[in-house]
Amino acid sequence: MSALRAARTPSTGPGAALERYEAVIGIEVHCQLKTASKMFCGCSTDYDGAPPNSHVCPVCLGLPGTLPTINRRAVEHVLATGVAIGGTSPAMTRWDRKNYFYPDLPKGYQISQYDLPLVSAGSLTFETSAGPFTVGIRRAHLEEDTAKLTHATAHDGRRISLVDFNRSGAPLMEIVTEPDVRSAEQARRYAEELQLLFRSIGVSDADMERGQLRVEANVSLRMRGTEAFGIRTEVKNMNSFRSVERAIAFEIERQAAALDAGEVLRQETRGWSDDRGETYVMRSKEDSHDYRYFPEPDLPPLRIAAAWVAGIAASLPELPAARRARFRDTLGLSTYDAGVLVGDPDAAALFEATLAAAPPGTTPDPKAVSNWVTGEYLRLRNSATVAIRVSAADLAHLVDQVGGGAISGGNAKEVFAEHVASGRAVADIVAERGFRQISDAAAIDRVVDETLAANPGAVADYAAGKPQALGFLVGQVMKATRGQANAALVRAALRSRLDGPGGP
Repeated sequence: MSALRAARTPSTGPGAALERYEAVIGIEVHCQLKTASKMFCGCSTDYDGAPPNSHVCPVCLGLPGTLPTINRRAVEHVLATGVAIGGTSPAMTRWDRKNYFYPDLPKGYQISQYDLPLVSAGSLTFETSAGPFTVGIRRAHLEEDTAKLTHATAHDGRRISLVDFNRSGAPLMEIVTEPDVRSAEQARRYAEELQLLFRSIGVSDADMERGQLRVEANVSLRMRGTEAFGIRTEVKNMNSFRSVERAIAFEIERQAAALDAGEVLRQETRGWSDDRGETYVMRSKEDSHDYRYFPEPDLPPLRIAAAWVAGIAASLPELPAARRARFRDTLGLSTYDAGVLVGDPDAAALFEATLAAAPPGTTPDPKAVSNWVTGEYLRLRNSATVAIRVSAADLAHLVDQVGGGAISGGNAKEVFAEHVASGRAVADIVAERGFRQISDAAAIDRVVDETLAANPGAVADYAAGKPQALGFLVGQVMKATRGQANAALVRAALRSRLDGPGGP
């Protein structure tokens, strides 16, 4: 049986493979930085949708005799990332030439960093299904992006490759982890957390669909209980977080099946096919010495003053991990709710603004506000075709009204939907629709009595031990009051009559 076929048998699935082998995974992430111009020239980075090769100049085309100049903003973005991951920056760094020949590299080398990166020795902690997990980050360095290759078929049937240099020279940050990751899920969660961090501190939009965030994984296996690393495979072309998890899980499975079959693994680069759900060989894997690094002679060393880094640190917003901890430990939210809110910057901003806008003299309920934001707000926003409008003050008023029993939950959702669609004030919508909740016991008792008299079958079913009949009767009372009756009082009144001495 071939290794690929063996990999697809249930006996050697990823669960079984990880009982015998330990996966050792390192992640490399390339992130395109948010700057107005390219890394070493003044060409605009606003090239999405632009005609091919229209955002270029002699510098980013690699023409002879040109000289690069450093983009200060790109350097600051990497330093900010270093502060956010708790890394260290040297007093002096420099640039290096990474030499290789490929059509998307016009100079025949890439200006990058090798032994003196801008950031080293950081870490990132994130949540997994098994709890918090921390990955060590070896380095974060700055380099220029390559051009974009498009493979196509010519009119005569020949396969051709087209080169667009608009992207060539765009500022690119590469972040390399230690080989600390042990599962496909951890790899995915790390990449998701890194994207959230980039967006939170404003260094990148990190949109995978637009190629602004590219994730590559180095995967190897070793027998459990051993220390030596196995032969690693680099996996590329993972274009979504789901693909990251699927590709690494497949590669663990493939390598385990090959080792079980007595095959000798090769150090190679493999691509991921989302359609086929498998990796495929691209080329043999290079080592760092194959790139013949040497110091970039056209750029001077860059000195990094401690005051520069301190100023960047002082300007950073609250980081995602700290925000999650505050929502959980100070505001009492669950780990899940805190994660959902922090994972969506708009939702987190609305949550905090709603708490701050609570009506005077009231104490806002963070859990109730969280439920509205993660529930109704995200549902309406994600289903809308246009941007929706939400007033934090109106949402705070609505949450307070529901909590105080002035309006039912069902009617409140209807009011909120109207507010989002029209922008009208919640108080005006409630008054217009007559949605004041009925909490008067006498009024509720009267409707309950009428409902019991009109539904003898449901009363008999309840007496016969069918508890779902109670839910039906509650629904009938709510229908009769247009959803305005206090549901808790309705249920209590029904139980009093159905279970009391005079009940059925």
